Amino acid sequence: MKLTAAVLMRFSGCLALLQAVGHATLFLRARPTHGPVEVAVVEAMQSNMFMFANAPRSYWDMYTGYGLESAAICVVEAVLFWLLAGIVLREPARVRSVLVLFVVANLAHMVMVWRFFAFPVPVVFDGAIAVGLAGAIILSRTRAPHHVMQPTPTLES
Repeated sequence: MKLTAAVLMRFSGCLALLQAVGHATLFLRARPTHGPVEVAVVEAMQSNMFMFANAPRSYWDMYTGYGLESAAICVVEAVLFWLLAGIVLREPARVRSVLVLFVVANLAHMVMVWRFFAFPVPVVFDGAIAVGLAGAIILSRTRAPHHVMQPTPTLES
């Protein structure tokens, strides 16, 4: 198999999907394991309700919602990379601009995860995704396909 921008994008998409599954699984199965202080914090987050956006909410609701949203975003990222891989040969410049955005986003996420969670697994996944997408950007510039037809001039041009 030849290493192409599309291959790197699909590989990055698979990594993002693995990240989504891992995040959702760990998030939904996590239980307090660091003693009574952690249990007290979780119980306080679950039991203290307040009005937010005209509905009763707890910090646990927001924590849970954010955690599930993070997993869902990884799924969207995976699908987007897979779909864009199908058009990178036809419109590399347009795809590159989206890839640059996601390289920056994954690097920023990597820094935030390290800073606020110090959990190395998602840091490695974010880094690998960013490297894969950066490679796709480079390959989409250097390996322009020869079989892509150029638009034919029209009478108006």
